[in-house]
Amino acid sequence: MARPSSKHASLKLVLICLALLGFALIADYIWASSSRISYSLSIASNWAPPYHPDTSIPVTTKPDSANPTKGEAAKGGKDVNPGRALSATFADLPAPELTWKKMTTAPVPRLDGAAIQIKNLLFVFAGYGTIDSVHSHVDVYNFTDNTWGGRFDMPKEMAHSHLGMATDGRYIYVVTGQYGPQCRGPTAHTFVLDTETKQWQDMPPLPVPRYAPATQLWRGRLHVMGGSMENRHTPALEHWSLAVKDGKALEKEWRSEIPIPRGGPHRACIVVDDRLYVIGGQEGDFMAKPGSPIFKCSRRNEVVYSDVYMLDDDMKWKVLPSMPKPDSHIEFAWVVVNNSIVIVGGTTDKHPQTKKMVLNGEVFQFSLRLQQWSVIGKLPFRVKTTLVGYWDGWLYFTSGQRDKGPDDPSPKKVIGEMWRTNLKLVL
Repeated sequence: MARPSSKHASLKLVLICLALLGFALIADYIWASSSRISYSLSIASNWAPPYHPDTSIPVTTKPDSANPTKGEAAKGGKDVNPGRALSATFADLPAPELTWKKMTTAPVPRLDGAAIQIKNLLFVFAGYGTIDSVHSHVDVYNFTDNTWGGRFDMPKEMAHSHLGMATDGRYIYVVTGQYGPQCRGPTAHTFVLDTETKQWQDMPPLPVPRYAPATQLWRGRLHVMGGSMENRHTPALEHWSLAVKDGKALEKEWRSEIPIPRGGPHRACIVVDDRLYVIGGQEGDFMAKPGSPIFKCSRRNEVVYSDVYMLDDDMKWKVLPSMPKPDSHIEFAWVVVNNSIVIVGGTTDKHPQTKKMVLNGEVFQFSLRLQQWSVIGKLPFRVKTTLVGYWDGWLYFTSGQRDKGPDDPSPKKVIGEMWRTNLKLVL
């Protein structure tokens, strides 16, 4: 009886072992399958991030304008999210539509030219025709009869772009600037023009050459501030002044004044009610390519700003409300109307992804009474280095470099067109 019992016990033990082995195999299979699924999901999540409709910005753009090239991404120092593109027109501000009328086009197109209005005449100076050619003459526009005429030459030693300029109502003082096309060097030469006789006279040169310094007549002195240094890129902070009267220098040397808080070129400089204002501008600019025999322009990093500074009786710079957005290339893009400063066009910060230059297409107003900025209208297109005047209720602008179209604010064509609109300000 003992042996059969032992056989049954052995059989039971074998069956239990087989059952345990089966369970172990099944568990192992299930664990392996789940690991493979988990691993494949992990890989998938690396290639295709979850979709969040509330944060995505669907934009349909051409590949070359929507996303930077590898080189552009490397220059920017940051990886751009390839799943998201910022609109080319992201910097445009909402603004009322204005009715613009095209007037008589200037005799030549101009970029980085200069202009001064005296009564009903707009004197337009110098500027690039193309990157390889510059103008060395003055054209005059008559607001009353919509005509261009009275062309005359500039002095041979006078700069062709990036000029500083101011007037007392008859004499126009011309300071420093770039001599020649592309990105050639600056000159320290200074001149004065008698607009009644069309005669030029030399003035004491600046202590050192500058590109596009802020320039204005204030309290009997010609003030020159900031601009770019001789390498065309480094912002300058110096501030000089020279006593002048009736087109003549009353001193032989420039006097040092309080430095400007922030250096750089391409800013508006305006005197209203015995106060000196400096508006907008930038730090940095194109430079001549090292070793280039033609001083070929090579782009560097620029920082455009919206800062506004003022000098008054205390002779200390005061900070005023900033512009609605950064704005540069506006040194001759302004007029003073009804206790307001009006600024037309310009450039703003570059596109953060494509790194392309972005032009402005708005008209800005700064109310001196309210100390407040507003956007009062749209231009017919975005444009920089406009030359602006005001006559009999009409706001005029001519010249500059316009955009590539409504959907592309980067610069393209240099123009000579003249436009005007009936200006209505919020006082």
